[in-house]
Amino acid sequence: QVQLVESGGGLVQAGGSLRLSCAASGRIVSINAMGWYRQAPGKQRELVAAITGGSTNYADSVKGRFTISRDNAKNTVYLQMNSLKPEDTGAYYCNANMRDFDYTSHDYWGQGTQVTVSS
Repeated sequence: QVQLVESGGGLVQAGGSLRLSCAASGRIVSINAMGWYRQAPGKQRELVAAITGGSTNYADSVKGRFTISRDNAKNTVYLQMNSLKPEDTGAYYCNANMRDFDYTSHDYWGQGTQVTVSS
């Protein structure tokens, strides 16, 4: 079994910064990709940023403000969020796509961490 544990959410004023962390543990064979999604009240969950190997992908709304990075030795992914806006408010979920011993791939999710940006 695999666990993803997030940390770093909180309340911040507009223009401020937060750094989210997500550590994966358990039976990890290989991690294909890790990423962050967010869900605002009444809205669908959306991709914020993802990292696969050395490649990164960002939602248009966060480009230039958010940076995703990964520490392979620690099986941890980070999301540095700068110049935060009220519309960045939501529950942020860590996602990891992992390859198992039988070469099948599975998605795992963290429990979510709340980010609230006040105006």
